[in-house]
Amino acid sequence: MPTVETRDAIEDIWGPRCAHGPTIRGDNVKAAEWPVRVDQSLEGEPDKWVQSVCIMCSNGCGLDIGVKNNRIVGVRGRAIDRVNKGRLGPKGMYSWQANHSADRLTYPQIRKDGKLVRATWEEAMGLVVSKSREVMERLTNHGLAFYTSGQLFLEEYYTLATIGKAGLGSLHMDGNTRLCTATAAASMRESFGSDGQPGSYADIDVADCIFLVGHNMAATQTVLWSRILDRRMLITRGEMGRLASPNAPKVIVVDPRLTDTAKKATLHLAPRVGTNQALLNGIQHLLFKNNYVDAAYIEKHTIGVEELKAVVSKYTPEYTSQVTGVPPAQLLTAATIIGTAKRLLSTVLQGVYQSHQATASACQVNNINLIRGMIGRPGAGVMQMNGQPTAQNNRETGCDGEYPGFRNPQNMNHMKDLAEHWNIDVDKVPHWGQPTHIMQMLKFMEEGTIQFLWISGTNPAVSLPELERIRRIFTKEDLFIVVQDIFPTETTEFADVVLPAAMWGEKTGCYTNVDRTVHISYKAVDPPGECKTDLEIFSDYAKRMDFRDKDGQPLVYWKDPEGAFEAWKKSTAGRPCDYTGLSYAKLTGGSGVQWPCNKDTCPDGTERLYEAGVFPVSPWMEEFCHDLETGAPYSLAEYKQFNPAGRAILKSAHHTTPPESPTPAYPYFLTTGRSVYHFHTRTKTGRADRLRRAGGEGYVQMHAEDAGEVGVSEGEEVLVESRRGKVQVPVRVGGIEKGVVFVPFHYGSFNHETGETRAANELTQSGWDPVSKQPYFKGGAVRIQRVDDVHIHERHPELALHRNPGAETQPVERRQHLGDFICLYEYYAETIHTLYTTLIDEHQDHYELRTGLLTLHAIAKDAREALAPSAEKYRTPAVDRARANVDALRGALFPPAQGKPTSGAFTTMVHMHGLYTILGAMEGILEVLRCAAAATFDAGFVGAVKEGEKGVRRQKRWVSQRLTVDAVQTLVVPSGRDAGEL
Repeated sequence: MPTVETRDAIEDIWGPRCAHGPTIRGDNVKAAEWPVRVDQSLEGEPDKWVQSVCIMCSNGCGLDIGVKNNRIVGVRGRAIDRVNKGRLGPKGMYSWQANHSADRLTYPQIRKDGKLVRATWEEAMGLVVSKSREVMERLTNHGLAFYTSGQLFLEEYYTLATIGKAGLGSLHMDGNTRLCTATAAASMRESFGSDGQPGSYADIDVADCIFLVGHNMAATQTVLWSRILDRRMLITRGEMGRLASPNAPKVIVVDPRLTDTAKKATLHLAPRVGTNQALLNGIQHLLFKNNYVDAAYIEKHTIGVEELKAVVSKYTPEYTSQVTGVPPAQLLTAATIIGTAKRLLSTVLQGVYQSHQATASACQVNNINLIRGMIGRPGAGVMQMNGQPTAQNNRETGCDGEYPGFRNPQNMNHMKDLAEHWNIDVDKVPHWGQPTHIMQMLKFMEEGTIQFLWISGTNPAVSLPELERIRRIFTKEDLFIVVQDIFPTETTEFADVVLPAAMWGEKTGCYTNVDRTVHISYKAVDPPGECKTDLEIFSDYAKRMDFRDKDGQPLVYWKDPEGAFEAWKKSTAGRPCDYTGLSYAKLTGGSGVQWPCNKDTCPDGTERLYEAGVFPVSPWMEEFCHDLETGAPYSLAEYKQFNPAGRAILKSAHHTTPPESPTPAYPYFLTTGRSVYHFHTRTKTGRADRLRRAGGEGYVQMHAEDAGEVGVSEGEEVLVESRRGKVQVPVRVGGIEKGVVFVPFHYGSFNHETGETRAANELTQSGWDPVSKQPYFKGGAVRIQRVDDVHIHERHPELALHRNPGAETQPVERRQHLGDFICLYEYYAETIHTLYTTLIDEHQDHYELRTGLLTLHAIAKDAREALAPSAEKYRTPAVDRARANVDALRGALFPPAQGKPTSGAFTTMVHMHGLYTILGAMEGILEVLRCAAAATFDAGFVGAVKEGEKGVRRQKRWVSQRLTVDAVQTLVVPSGRDAGEL
């Protein structure tokens, strides 16, 4: 049967228009159903159709897989599905062709004598388990790390999270969603109290203003862009496609490139790279100035407005223009459109998330909707978009720096609830510190404290920043790497074990898209060769590692995807992402369903969150927020001072200078991103013939004047070089701001005959947002020069061939430093004990001071004795340098009297300040020891440290009280010489 398709989706990316829009009478708006348009692509007549969902972007389009003789022969959109109403984009239409690629991984491999050779599953998994145990024996559980994907199933993520967090008690779990949508989650936690999109795709159908901030929707979510284009068919287009009807949404696009999205905009704002925060502050300045705000909503449903006003007051149109390059008139136009909209929908993606001040900027978009009162009603909402199909599941289940069910690791009730669900002791749940993001894991690998890395479903040898550094790390002799994937990739070349996984269409599981719609994808065909599903692989590892709950039962007890789903579902009861009303049966046959969905209050799902203007706070609050500029987390006590009481938080921050800006030597700002025909590192799209041919090769996009200065024209090869690396690519001229260049990040060495390096991440920097920890892929400086048939950087697979997996070239003497810090604490405890004794003697005539010091002396003694058993257990031999440092601090704070008064008012204050400083040092040590003690899973040690912290805080409070009581009389009122001196 010849190929049958409803359209050529390469030539016609968004397909034919289906006009639709709301009926508007005054303030009354009635949404119209988005018309059905079923797209399909077939290379044979199917024997059957199997329900599934597209996995090639975050939109989550429902589709059916056509199957003939156990082979996929095509796809068609599901007309019944609420997300796409039958439509498919280019990747949805053609990516299934990759399932037939001849280079599938079909059997396990292990590295022997520097080469990957075929192995049995028993050999491969046996090696993975033995290396796990070996590293755990040498480095503890915290020598292992897991780095996963945004394309696995919910059931697989949850199983992996259970292994990592409950089985190993490890913080070292992250996903490549860190690279694309960590900021989406962070910004919603900061503003609203929890992850989870407030808005719905249906808001497009009635919005009268759509604000796309750093979101090239026409390329990244083509079906969603079709929905906007269909709204525009209700009007007569004016010049340049501008909107001319009040019933069609006005579209504002923020992007330094003239993308297909920007070309259709009512208003295109093109700020300088790294100035999103200033731009959004400037828009908020004008909203407040022109009273384009909903004062009643702000008063009732938000906190932080006065601080926000104070911050944005600086960002006048003139000042904002000076920083961003956006003309003042455009700023005023943007504020007017946004400020007069009756239904504002804002979306955000990588142009914000991968840029300077990512979380701060994303929060400003949340602010704009909040101060306009545009949350929780049709057409009015925010979508902090995802970049991958199951990024939401990764976050929900706890594989990407979060905890299952959006639980708060600082909330012991949440941790006890999770421990009860897993039937383990709460001390086993890793909540002693912040989850380890991939950039921090890489640092630990460099230092040799992580020596086992399991990579599943992702290709970090192309997708992580500063690739030369990544290659250095991945070729370390002491790092054992497991790669679980469907095809050979640039990353499998570094693996010590390769595990072949089943791919989409070959397994069953659930996905959740951007607007919280949960879909089921059924197995349509058998996986080739010896491939196993990711769920089977993780479950096998858990069984071999013998992870058990406190009753001795298997921790991973489910046997199939549905069993995993049911286990996950139980963990979500009462949480923001409540799945308890969902089941495989409910998800089968019809449309996807939006969470939260439970049997009592929302049995059919929930279209929008926060309709009543009530936002998640205790007991739901997922975290206690951060300082947006430093990234430091707030404590529960600090959070309580905000007193949100169900209100959203208006977060504010000033614009700061990007960490790397152009210089004469590197005169261009670099930005990277996606193209419409490819996804991530082309592992699948590069093997789908239609998409591969359409996507072409890598390139660099330049402004015409910049190209002229370099002396190149369209198609000529250039060398793009940063302080970290270089790539050789052809030039595309135009469609971008002067001084900015763009390189798509899809391209590595795979499927590239000439072999020169073209990966954009050769150029990018190892820097990240302080809150979300998302790397800065859009920023940094480069220079460009002509290349006359010169190739650079050969491919790097040979680097992996010289490895002796998991072995250190020379024995490294390793020692645990826990005892060193205990020793340091003991020296301080000894010092404070001595100081109390001395000061008691010196202040015999000061009743309050003397009796107070006697009490502190007793508290200090009790705290020291409480820690003594653990100190004895973990103590290392005395560290002379530690004692010398403590003695030096004491000498600086309490110098010899040398005839000066020892009990005068000023001398006493100096002594109290000295005590406060030493107690502060002790408090800092105990804070570190609390995390370390928890990571040893030693309940006695944890309890002793907590007692120590309690004792030190009690002592500090008393000393602080003495300082404040005496401050005015001692420092402000003049006194005689007998008061003392420094």
